Amino acid sequence: MASLIQLAKKQVSTLTQQAYLNAVAAEKLPAGAEINATVDIPKDSKNGDYATSFALAGAKALKMAPPKIASILMEYLNLDGSLFSDVEIAGPGFLNFRLGSAWYKQVLETVENEGAQYGAVDEGKGKKLMVEFVSANPTGTMTIGNARGGVLGDATASILQRAGFDVWREFYVNDAGNQVEKFAQSLEARYIQIIKGEDAISFPEDGYHGEDLKDLAKHFYAEFGNRFIDTPSEERREEMKRFGLDYNINKMKADLDRYGIHYDKWFLESSLHDSGYVEETVNLLTNAGHTYEKDGALWLNNIELGADKDEVLRRSNGFYTYYAVDIAYHRDKFVKRGFDQVINVWGADHHGHAIRFEKTLSAKELQMQDKTLDFLIMQLVQLMQDGKEVKVSKRSGRSITLSDLLDEISVDSARFAFNAKPTNHLVFDLDIAVRQDSENPVYYVQYAHARICSLIARILQEGYQIPSIDEIDITELHTEEEKALIKTLAQLPEEIRTSAKDYDPSRINRYLIALAGDFHRFYNAHKIKGENKGTLLARLKLADSVRSVIANCLNLLGITAPERM
Repeated sequence: MASLIQLAKKQVSTLTQQAYLNAVAAEKLPAGAEINATVDIPKDSKNGDYATSFALAGAKALKMAPPKIASILMEYLNLDGSLFSDVEIAGPGFLNFRLGSAWYKQVLETVENEGAQYGAVDEGKGKKLMVEFVSANPTGTMTIGNARGGVLGDATASILQRAGFDVWREFYVNDAGNQVEKFAQSLEARYIQIIKGEDAISFPEDGYHGEDLKDLAKHFYAEFGNRFIDTPSEERREEMKRFGLDYNINKMKADLDRYGIHYDKWFLESSLHDSGYVEETVNLLTNAGHTYEKDGALWLNNIELGADKDEVLRRSNGFYTYYAVDIAYHRDKFVKRGFDQVINVWGADHHGHAIRFEKTLSAKELQMQDKTLDFLIMQLVQLMQDGKEVKVSKRSGRSITLSDLLDEISVDSARFAFNAKPTNHLVFDLDIAVRQDSENPVYYVQYAHARICSLIARILQEGYQIPSIDEIDITELHTEEEKALIKTLAQLPEEIRTSAKDYDPSRINRYLIALAGDFHRFYNAHKIKGENKGTLLARLKLADSVRSVIANCLNLLGITAPERM
């Protein structure tokens, strides 16, 4: 469905073209001219609501000055039954159209009819799409970076759903490979140190030094005691690996649940190895001549596919690399499970990998040429408190985890703050995130919702009911503040469309702040309670429409819409 903004733009073009044809029929303008005019929304509403450049664009073809063309068009314009009340000539020949009450009524009517689905568009047309996000290694706790990736992935998925895609959320669990082996070695060392002392075993230099791993070893010891101290190392590590991964994955699920994030699937990397899918995928590339051997390892000739360097697929010890597994995983996404489009939400350190990986998947033998793989590359987070940077270092034991963060601030504040433009470096100020005033943007938006709820409750106590759109006189809403508020309500479908296209859910943050600001300006300038019945009901309907859209958008971002604050 076209948004009412696009509908109005299209009608300006139609009305202007018809005026031209009418003028041609009256022999006031020459026939046959094909004029490519623009229709824009002036920044200042004093210049109208929509402006067309038809007269300027047609000057050459019509061999006439733009003001003269505009004057003739004005004579043959017919606004009867249209969305516009009047039109005027401005500047060098622009035609400026002003919206009439029919358009404003249609906006409120659409909000009423579509309810919680208001703003939905059909850009996706049911296309099967996966958003894979967070996918943190289960070798430790989730960091501030994971907190940002979680919100961006979840909000992007919600917006894509509202834009007409069939969306699937997935967490990829790296429960195999070299990092997991280091994790098991580190856990084993801490376990032995608990029983025999710090000097009983050297801790792996490239192991996991964080306090969270020490705590994990204590949990293992609390459950099993000395039971595994004399077990062969390989068997002990396997048992500790299973225990540690299960513990950390369950902790991740609990933390993300607290954060309001839920997945359709937690996909295990180990399943790709167990099924033979990694080997099968590498064999496809080898049989097609895309690989070569060097120093006992199997390499992908990625430069041949357009990348800037080749990649190792299988090490000399026979183990497949992360790169090989990633290719198999995407074959599973696209070929085996039939997704049309996949969006990977990755950190800034994956930028080069993303570029090379796209080239790899272009190999026709992988059967993914007609699929769409996109990357949402998010920039780093700088955590600030008391005007100073809070250092984050996962392996040093000084990391600020997602769980720690949610102990300090609300889920709502975290989700709103982390849903900043993904391509921008994010400075996250904890002091602002805990404030309960307009300095905290999520509080500012939620306060607008609560303020409207409180207002409506007081009016309903006087015996009024929220009217339907057919029960109000739309001409009562005629002030600049009221019109501006309705125009902002009409903007939501465009914001959804653009957010989905650009993978930028932060547009909804900015939209909410703008809508809340427009409401506060309207409410500070005009009374509702105590006005005559016609004005009261019209403004009550407007306020309730704003309440509905704010709640709608906050829900889209996984944020609550409180009725009291």
